[in-house]
Amino acid sequence: MRAFHYLPNTDDDRREMLEKIGVKSIDELLARAVPEELMIKGELNLPEGMSDVEVSQILERLAAKNTAAAMKTFAGGGAYDMYVPAAVDEISSRPEFYTAYTPYQPEVSQGTLTAIFEFQTMITGLTGMDIANASMYDGASAAAEAVVLAIHRTGRKRIVYSKGLNPLYLEVIKTYTHGFGVQLVELPLDNGKTKKEELSKIIDDETACFVIQNPNFFGIVEDCSGIADIVHSRGALFIVCIADPMSLGMFKPPGEYGADVVAGEGQQFGNYLYYGGPYLGFFAARRDFLRQMPGRIIGMTKDVEGRRGFVMTFQTREQHIRRARATSNICTNQQLCALRATVYL
Repeated sequence: MRAFHYLPNTDDDRREMLEKIGVKSIDELLARAVPEELMIKGELNLPEGMSDVEVSQILERLAAKNTAAAMKTFAGGGAYDMYVPAAVDEISSRPEFYTAYTPYQPEVSQGTLTAIFEFQTMITGLTGMDIANASMYDGASAAAEAVVLAIHRTGRKRIVYSKGLNPLYLEVIKTYTHGFGVQLVELPLDNGKTKKEELSKIIDDETACFVIQNPNFFGIVEDCSGIADIVHSRGALFIVCIADPMSLGMFKPPGEYGADVVAGEGQQFGNYLYYGGPYLGFFAARRDFLRQMPGRIIGMTKDVEGRRGFVMTFQTREQHIRRARATSNICTNQQLCALRATVYL
């Protein structure tokens, strides 16, 4: 019987295994497996070991050097250290959910499909839009896909964006649209806010869309009233990016001030910082753009016996069809992060 049940291998276990393979010690085993010139001679120059408390104290002292470590911030960078209820970790870690597998077989994936449908429903409620997809890679890819949608929808290649847009989002937009040969035009700021009175002078009949972030990258809430009228008068689309999704519960949703597409970052909803990823993007739009939307969409239907069920729908938009006709090359989603967001909400 083992003296310590929680130790994987006791001295007796190791002795038995070494005898079985015909060596007398771990050193002899290593000598047979590792060339002598690669073996380390002597002791490693390592400091004394420390307890958990000592390590925590050192890390806290290092973290205190970050000026914003203990301060609240509403800047629109898109990554925030939020409180995550224990239920989020517990439910999202269940083996029924803990998978990256796409639910192509609805008959064995109703739990996952139901959760995705709930996520879509919550996003439409928060954004004030008609439809939402199952999630995107992150806020930046969601913003870029929104711009690509506008290019496909309008056939135009001129993009106007507010200088208050997250510069990293802008870099991803440039990467996505490089092959289209688009023209990117910046709308300046005035004391941190978008100069919307200049919009009517910059936007023209060749413009595919206007992109604004609200709250913007500097944490300032934009006045988006009247923007939709200016943009739509030129036949362009109005795209709103949301880097701080918590703001959707406090301010007027984009759908109420005329947005055509809302693209945002959902990391705050039940996800940790994860050293920069993985995160999840959300993408919502008016019903008119259903056929041009990227990503997966889960719909509710009935089976042959009349029972409610959930399936992947409108897949003719996706990469399953001819590449030239697909609306996007995104071929997956961030379902596990989206599940955490759903539980959190």
